[in-house]
Amino acid sequence: MAISLVKLKDAEPLKGAVLHPQAPTTLEEAGLGQDLITQLVLKMMHFGSDFTGAEMARRLGLEFSVIEPVLDFLKRSHQCDVFGGALVGGPSYQYRITDAGRRRALLFLEQSQYTGVAPVPLKQYVEYMKTYGTSQRVMVSRERVRSAFSHLVLSDKVLDQVGPAIAAGHSMFVYGPPGNGKTVIAQGIENLMEGEIAIPYAIDVEGQIIRVFDPVNHQLVPAEAANTEWTKSDHRDARWARCKRPMVMVGGELTLNSLELAYSPTMGFYTAPAQLVANGGVLVIDDFGRQHCSPRDLLNRWIVPLESRVDYLTLQTGQKFDIPFNVLVVFATNIKPSELVDEAFLRRIHYKVFAESPTLADFTQIYKGYCSAKGLQYDQSHVDFLVDGYFRPRGIKPRGCHPRDLIEQALAHADYTGAPRELTTELLEAACAGYFVDDTEAATT
Repeated sequence: MAISLVKLKDAEPLKGAVLHPQAPTTLEEAGLGQDLITQLVLKMMHFGSDFTGAEMARRLGLEFSVIEPVLDFLKRSHQCDVFGGALVGGPSYQYRITDAGRRRALLFLEQSQYTGVAPVPLKQYVEYMKTYGTSQRVMVSRERVRSAFSHLVLSDKVLDQVGPAIAAGHSMFVYGPPGNGKTVIAQGIENLMEGEIAIPYAIDVEGQIIRVFDPVNHQLVPAEAANTEWTKSDHRDARWARCKRPMVMVGGELTLNSLELAYSPTMGFYTAPAQLVANGGVLVIDDFGRQHCSPRDLLNRWIVPLESRVDYLTLQTGQKFDIPFNVLVVFATNIKPSELVDEAFLRRIHYKVFAESPTLADFTQIYKGYCSAKGLQYDQSHVDFLVDGYFRPRGIKPRGCHPRDLIEQALAHADYTGAPRELTTELLEAACAGYFVDDTEAATT
């Protein structure tokens, strides 16, 4: 069955109007077998109290017409009873599980503990992601890039490297010395990923359920922000959550297993890997090169998805299936790329962005901006002291993080000593003494 989409009426093309799958009205349109719906209905009634037909349909994210044949079968086989309800038909009837139904529900629970919203068939998810990927490209211009990163002090050179990478939707290497905002640059890309996406709560692959929706990484569009015309008449498929484009960040904890389906023998279903959770959005691999697995092994895992835009996942049964890889991958590292991987791997990461150290003017602007953010009076003599009186004599190169960190430590020192929360050269000197490592002292000991 070809998936049909509902388009929000007020969405602007620039922001990527969301295409939402239309609600199926039959089991065939839902793409699910009667046995799977039977399992979900019986498990729901087993754990819950009595439900109306409409309530069960709502909890499953389906129209009542989809589950009605299942309820009729369960009534005929004496696995549930109708014990009340209005005269308006099946949606208002109240259903109660019988002892026979409860015994069968327990058998289903031994196989899988998954309950809740009905899954979306893999075929429909693949079709949706292909449609979404071709219709929701991010429109990027210099003006939009500068607006999205206006909260950061970045050179035009850096911004003009970031912009084309986002527009092309290709992988990106953000590298440079520590403390120059590589992670913040990667996070700032989220400001350009406007628009929405429909995320399935779960996917069905040959009877195996993969939970996809992640409340930590998927941000639901607030109901008050939804289009007032986006009503029941639009027949939105409630098996999909209306979300902002995802932004998933992983760091040193990333392993090769994190990029594969995670199966729980106890629960009997799978959890989606990071790249599937990030589909349609951005996946940031922070501190690349510091993971438990080697950079070479990690990039070997990415070779096919980065080039073909298709990923391959494997079930416990050994069955392998492909899935669209609609992800902008950002590798952020303070290790030189040439020390991490060879030229062949770097070629597959199309864009390299060097997060350069701030110039004196940039450093001053960052310092001034953080003073303003903290409600402090800016004094140019403090910048002169840091650069000429402390950094240069000790051979310290200014980094983008230094103004924020030193101001915070100076204020903490003021609180500790009972001094006014006002910046002075004395407080900044004390902050520097506690912030930087004195290698000369250690060397002479």
